[in-house]
Amino acid sequence: MHLLKKYLPILDWLPNYKKKNLQGDMSAGITVGIMLIPQGMAYAMLAGMNPIHGLYAVTIPILLYAIFGTSRQLAVGPVAMVSLLTAAGIGALSPSSPEQYLLYALTLAFLIGLIQFGMGILRFGFFVNFLSHPVINGFTSAAAIIIGLSQIKHLFGIELPRSEYVQDIMVSIFHNIGTLNWTAFAIGIGGIIIIKFGKKIHKSLPTPLLAVVFGILLVWGFGLTANGVAVLGEVPSGLPGVSTPSFSMETWSILLPIAITISLVGFAESFAVAKVIQGKHKDYKLDANQELIGLGMANFGAAFFMGLPVTGGFSRTAVNDQSGAKTALASIISVVLIVITLLFLTELFFYLPKSILAAVVIVAVSGLIDFKTPKTLWKADKTDFLLLIITFISTLTLGIVVGILIGMALSLGAVLYKASRPHIAKLAQVPNTNIYRNTSRFKDLVEGKDELFVRIDGQIYFANISFIQKRIEVWEKEKGAALSKVVLNFESVISIDSSGAHEIEEWIHNWQQKGIQVAIAGARGPVRDILKKWNMIEKIGKEYIFINMNDAVQYLNKVENNQNFDREKYALQSNVN
Repeated sequence: MHLLKKYLPILDWLPNYKKKNLQGDMSAGITVGIMLIPQGMAYAMLAGMNPIHGLYAVTIPILLYAIFGTSRQLAVGPVAMVSLLTAAGIGALSPSSPEQYLLYALTLAFLIGLIQFGMGILRFGFFVNFLSHPVINGFTSAAAIIIGLSQIKHLFGIELPRSEYVQDIMVSIFHNIGTLNWTAFAIGIGGIIIIKFGKKIHKSLPTPLLAVVFGILLVWGFGLTANGVAVLGEVPSGLPGVSTPSFSMETWSILLPIAITISLVGFAESFAVAKVIQGKHKDYKLDANQELIGLGMANFGAAFFMGLPVTGGFSRTAVNDQSGAKTALASIISVVLIVITLLFLTELFFYLPKSILAAVVIVAVSGLIDFKTPKTLWKADKTDFLLLIITFISTLTLGIVVGILIGMALSLGAVLYKASRPHIAKLAQVPNTNIYRNTSRFKDLVEGKDELFVRIDGQIYFANISFIQKRIEVWEKEKGAALSKVVLNFESVISIDSSGAHEIEEWIHNWQQKGIQVAIAGARGPVRDILKKWNMIEKIGKEYIFINMNDAVQYLNKVENNQNFDREKYALQSNVN
């Protein structure tokens, strides 16, 4: 039963459901359901699809996540980022008809589901850690700008070619601004004002829905379609039918890069917000791998029930939590509301102006543009600031897909760079104590001309051994012929691989050949096990392995000065496991 609950988290909370949670779940479910109606249609339109598919994407996919997901507040569905990535990926295939476009969208959702489900089963949840916060921030801010600009054609009521390059969009806007439809523009601006400032009247106001009602009544009441205001037109009623994605390997090979990108970005976005919300509740555990399975199943639902790729959304999840959601029942209630809309209310959306849906998207993504983080990074961490800016500019100018790929490569490169350059300190004695500290950080330390004490922080392995060696060689040259004692402080060494062990053995051999005494101090148990495995303890001598720096230095000084000392004491020290 425990294993079943692990893979079907609904069995954990549903049998133990408390009546006191029902009011909060009901309130949140209705509120988010109302949000999903305009957002679902708007994001489907952003993805280049018929708006009805946005409503289909918030039925079966949400139910599947409620069954398989571990977050009890995460609101799954279409989001701006994934919708734009979907449009970018399918655009590369140049579909010849809306039917073919839909097939590609379903196939993309299936591939995303396959990748996320597979990653979850293989316990690859850790992989998202390779997308660093600065990279995600730069990518998200740039994508938000591109998403906002992509809606200008609906807001202005002008014709613009589809593009994900900011320079192309800006040029197109400049050339077509003369054909601006002032009526559509005024309606869109009115929608933005309602959505953005309506919350100030009351937080629980469903402002996107109010904007939708405002737009429909305005167009219907004044017959504004005669003024060239673009509307949704006929919206099909009824529940989604069963659909089948393409299993063509040729199509898969073209969609795979964008599917991998959406899988990682979607999961990163989803897990980030789920983690923040879970931190407020602490009455359940969030499992990254099970989240991947839950999102994978949701995308399978989109693929087989005429939806589009989905993930957890920032704004809806925040609203879901603020509205009182305690369990995933809130999401199920949202689905019921969407089903009622699909069955009985789709005719009401005939006169919904596209500029209102553009307003919904623009307001939603405007909150994703972050000005604070770059300012903070500029002051605190120039390297991370550079990662953010490069990702931001790459995404804006080279496109969404290239931007995130560059960001991922930069994240991985930063990890490798930092791993290949561990912190190394030259130590010296604090006067009148048995304490040794970094000479570059502390003044007035006692450092003998004949001694070199080195502390290495982190692991010693093939990627950083050359860097460590060069740094030690510099210090060794500074000492010159006077050098007679070397102590390697391994207190902060967490592991040593075969390359590291081989190089350390070479150092010790070379020093011993020069008549320099060598000792190792502070090595942890697992590190001593590695030294023993590579016969290094035997080669250096058991009496030269010490628990702490002070013992090592005292021993080397006594040996050098031919003083009497308790060899048994040091032997006991060296044999401690």
